[in-house]
Amino acid sequence: MKEHKAALGEKDIVCLGHLKRVFTLLDSLREIGCERDRAGNRQLHFDDYVKLVLLYVWNPAIQSMHDLQQAVGLPRIAKALGVKRFSAGSFSESVRLFDPDQLKPIIAELAAQLVPDAKDPRLGQFKHALTLVDGTVLTALTRLAKAAVGVDARYNTVRDGRAVYGWRLHTQLDLQSFFPHRIDRTGARNAGDTRENNVLRRTLQEGRCYVSDGGYADRTLFDEIHAIGSSYVTRVREDSVFEVTQERLLSDQALKAGVVRDARVKLGTETAEPMNHTVRIVAVQVEPHPRQTRRTHNQAQKGTRYSDLLVIATDLLDLDAELVALIYRYRYTVELFFRILKQLLGMRHLISQRQQGIDIQVYCALIVCLLIQLISGKKPNKAMRNIVGWYLVGLATPDDLMTFINRPDNTGVKLRAKEALWKKLGC
Repeated sequence: MKEHKAALGEKDIVCLGHLKRVFTLLDSLREIGCERDRAGNRQLHFDDYVKLVLLYVWNPAIQSMHDLQQAVGLPRIAKALGVKRFSAGSFSESVRLFDPDQLKPIIAELAAQLVPDAKDPRLGQFKHALTLVDGTVLTALTRLAKAAVGVDARYNTVRDGRAVYGWRLHTQLDLQSFFPHRIDRTGARNAGDTRENNVLRRTLQEGRCYVSDGGYADRTLFDEIHAIGSSYVTRVREDSVFEVTQERLLSDQALKAGVVRDARVKLGTETAEPMNHTVRIVAVQVEPHPRQTRRTHNQAQKGTRYSDLLVIATDLLDLDAELVALIYRYRYTVELFFRILKQLLGMRHLISQRQQGIDIQVYCALIVCLLIQLISGKKPNKAMRNIVGWYLVGLATPDDLMTFINRPDNTGVKLRAKEALWKKLGC
């Protein structure tokens, strides 16, 4: 028999005081979407809608619009939010009148309060802002996604042959602040105008170092990044075609970092149009770590050998090879951000399937991410994600949270101790 979920009580909705620091910034949204309300009887305004979505993102005990309705039915919660009870129909339809872009100035105002982390001392002279580029997919209702953008929303096929539709969030994450420089939403199909490298091409800016995986390995994109006054560090295929023009000697530091090759090259075949700048290839020996998918499982059963070589293309000709490898290692930070966005901040479930509603939920998730950083003074990580979630559902006390926030960061000490142990063991 299916168990019924217990009704929410006031004890389940905690820590609203932290959200209230954002509520005052929402006053400017009050009249947006009221142009056609000549009778003046609109009950659910833009700022009310944003408060409800913020509450949904903020508290893991709230998992649906029905839970939101229950929460607003509690007198203390309704008073704290300043929102009256609403119907499911009005919540769903009202989003058509709202402009999600009006939330961007609020996000910018909060982001300006962040204190950027200090750079790694080894990158002290590096001037470009490290920008981690990648995309993630949000599954959506087939009917609505297909009606909105057609086949560009399709991105997968399940075992029974059904097409899967959704949206792709093209993200440019600023490493120092652990906050997106920008997010662009398109259909989930990774082809044509919505292909990841084409979306990045349309949004390039000067003074950035774009760090990306193999999906962005595009010779014309490399030229455009270099021409605009930025740089790139991008993984390319191990079997990429290039002509070596200069092999460079590897320093002891590069060898310790696993670098096995450093060369200036001409990227592409002899018949390809020459690039407008010199490309450098840095190859790094790594431990093979295949993704766990049906395809890789079948390959493993057949004894397929996975590559243990990471080949990186860059236009940073004067930077030490080990620092190029270090910069690319930071790329995996964007994967942590996606995990936080989906698991901690509720983006796995779209509370609205309309395009405006999806954008509003994304922006509200970013606002909550900013609040967590401003409250804790630290970047969200897996441990931070867990303790904040436990705190919001009442499993951890405020003292538990403060103890976690104030504990010393011994990451460097632990890594050095681990390295010393491996040397002692002769590994």
